[in-house]
Amino acid sequence: MDYDSVADELYALRPEEFTAARASAVASARTAGDRELAGRIGALRKPSLAAWVSNLLVRSSPGEVEPLLRLGEGLRQAHQDLDGAQLRELSRQQHALIRALSVQARQLAKEAGHPIGEGVQREVENTLHAVLADPEAARAWAGGRLTKPLDAAVGFPAVAEGARPQRPAPAPASAPSRPDRKTSEQQRRRLDRARKEAEAAERELRELRDEAAAAGEAAEEAKRQVDALQRHVEELTGELERMRGEHQQARFAERTARERARTADRRVREAGRKAATAAAQLERLTSSDA
Repeated sequence: MDYDSVADELYALRPEEFTAARASAVASARTAGDRELAGRIGALRKPSLAAWVSNLLVRSSPGEVEPLLRLGEGLRQAHQDLDGAQLRELSRQQHALIRALSVQARQLAKEAGHPIGEGVQREVENTLHAVLADPEAARAWAGGRLTKPLDAAVGFPAVAEGARPQRPAPAPASAPSRPDRKTSEQQRRRLDRARKEAEAAERELRELRDEAAAAGEAAEEAKRQVDALQRHVEELTGELERMRGEHQQARFAERTARERARTADRRVREAGRKAATAAAQLERLTSSDA
């Protein structure tokens, strides 16, 4: 038993299972004589519903973690270098991706038996915004052990229509120096990298939407099949109960008929004996008269 494996196991559980499982793990650590580990496990906090959903998204869709982290890095760098139009485009892609992931998280929670409302879904979206804006929040989310939703306290600055990042005043020298050319080349490379990452995020968003739509259609079809099978089961159950009743009645009728047959057979035998006795007596009387 080690701390990381226990923590991963606990935060993978449904919220209502957390407390009992934590107590069991603490007891196991104490039985093993590791009081320090027992104390660390006992200090683990039960996640809120929004934190559990955020952890569920990380654990159920590990392929979504790295792209979101890369997008966050690109966005944080892009806010230092890009013009207003590009920032607005990246912001649009950012919100679309977060919305798609929050819808996916809501579906995962429903499938896990914990449907969530709009309030919890907003907390999940706020957590994803924080992941994009703050590297510390990104690392915490990627660990899959959140106990409460993250707050995007450090967000990306808003970019007004037509606005551009302020540029330093030009140097009095008539010709740019070599360091200026180097800085411009670095900015161009960062811009290219951010654009590529934004395009990759857009492609992933389209794929996620297609997968979500296909999953929704499959879920609806599965529900229709389940409903049809449920109706069939109910019909068969009713038919089975009716047949059981008829079977019981038939068995009762069989027992009654057998009893009547035994009674009739017994009476036939008694009547036969009486008839034989009467015939013998008649025979004796006839012989005596002769």
